[in-house]
Amino acid sequence: MEDQFRRRPRTSTTTCPRPSGETLAEQGNRIVLGINQQLAEPSLATRGTWVLVWLGMSPGNANLAYVARNTDGSNSFAVVVRGTVGNVTDLMEDLDVGTVVPLNLAGMPSPVPVAKGAMKAFTEVVTMSTAGVTLAQALTAALGGAQPNPTVYVTGHSLGGCIATMVAPWLHTLDWPDGKPNFELHTFAAPTAGGADFAAYVDSLEWQANERHYNVNDLVPQAWNNLEAAKQWYPKDTGPVADDAVKAVIGTLAGLPGPHVYVQPGKDDPLNDGYDPYDPDVVRRSTQDFMGQVAFQHANSTYLGLLGAPDVLSGPEVVIALPAGKAGAPIDIIGSGFTGQGVVVDFGTVPATKTYVMRDDVLIAWVPEGVGVVDVRVTSSLGTSPAVPRGQFAYGGPAYVVVTGISNDTGRAKDQVQVNGLYFDEDAQIWFGDNPAELLRYGTEQLLVEVPDPTIAVGKSATVDITVMSNGYSSPKSPADEFTYLEIPRP
Repeated sequence: MEDQFRRRPRTSTTTCPRPSGETLAEQGNRIVLGINQQLAEPSLATRGTWVLVWLGMSPGNANLAYVARNTDGSNSFAVVVRGTVGNVTDLMEDLDVGTVVPLNLAGMPSPVPVAKGAMKAFTEVVTMSTAGVTLAQALTAALGGAQPNPTVYVTGHSLGGCIATMVAPWLHTLDWPDGKPNFELHTFAAPTAGGADFAAYVDSLEWQANERHYNVNDLVPQAWNNLEAAKQWYPKDTGPVADDAVKAVIGTLAGLPGPHVYVQPGKDDPLNDGYDPYDPDVVRRSTQDFMGQVAFQHANSTYLGLLGAPDVLSGPEVVIALPAGKAGAPIDIIGSGFTGQGVVVDFGTVPATKTYVMRDDVLIAWVPEGVGVVDVRVTSSLGTSPAVPRGQFAYGGPAYVVVTGISNDTGRAKDQVQVNGLYFDEDAQIWFGDNPAELLRYGTEQLLVEVPDPTIAVGKSATVDITVMSNGYSSPKSPADEFTYLEIPRP
């Protein structure tokens, strides 16, 4: 399990507030601790020589940026813009590309159109302040103590890279008391912010380097000028090949810009030229696996691997928690990343009454008062663990149901297969997609079933999720519950 766990992209939500709540100041302090911890780590590509100078967050935490200084004598500084963290505001910024607005910076020959969503994010980044200090003021102060001819790197991943393509030209327009520094613009996995005029303007400025780095199998940097290409992804022998549902989703996304044509600025730097790496656990021809592969190809950890860089310190991840019990009881939580600073546990939106970390992969939490079925999540300075099916807790029981594997996971109607999982009861009912299966033999962790006939219809996938319902629970969908029919009659 540990090897599989490490292969997955890191998903902890570093800059989101705790489920039980934090003030903006508390959240900001935790983020500062986490960034300092990452920057001080000598095993990372940054080699422990960078220090945080300033950090800013927009009021709704949709956007974040920070300034760092290198202490190794290289006379270099960095402006780092955060990418998407999955909240609603970020997603709307990503998708608001059907409307363009003019970007008009000092010294521009004429305004150039950019996406309205990108403009909103850019405006928040350049105007947000911490203790009354803005990004420009913080960078100016930092450069005031620099040697002559300093270098400023402007960078970001995903939405952060998109915003960086606007922040970097803006920095060019500012007055620098000690002379303009050398600017380098490096984006990773970035969608475009504007059209051909915007790209031409960015490329016309004086750069020490101006490069866009991307994984050729990543959907996001195809936005918004080449999304249709993804309909041909991924290789047939390893998959997951786009099914009709995936092609419909991509077609919808490709239509979001409307009549606007977007163009990428910067020199292209593809980090690979084939389907490597890929997540072998999500390779079936299904929408779920296709989107799982998209997430893997876009992940920070995948990009760091392509760059030959070590992965960053991982935030907490919950693998399994005791499924049921009563308030006041201590329960073991198994996972990883539990030795960060200020480790705390939340049961839903209620903090544990006490937390004791035994080692990096095990901690004990005392259950607070509560009711129902809640997610158990761990927070440290490096982030908050995502909600996972086996990280739930049911007050008073019964325990939740989960499918952990299928043997065999391919076959034909009338075959017998074994469904493996946890906490099945004698009332278990099983479905292959939307078709009920006959239960042949029952066990609390194993069910022997007969494969039902598949649904025959245009666009129906040969891969379906097996769902088990027992004790009032239905098992959540995951790659572990997928079954592929080897033969489906034509409709």
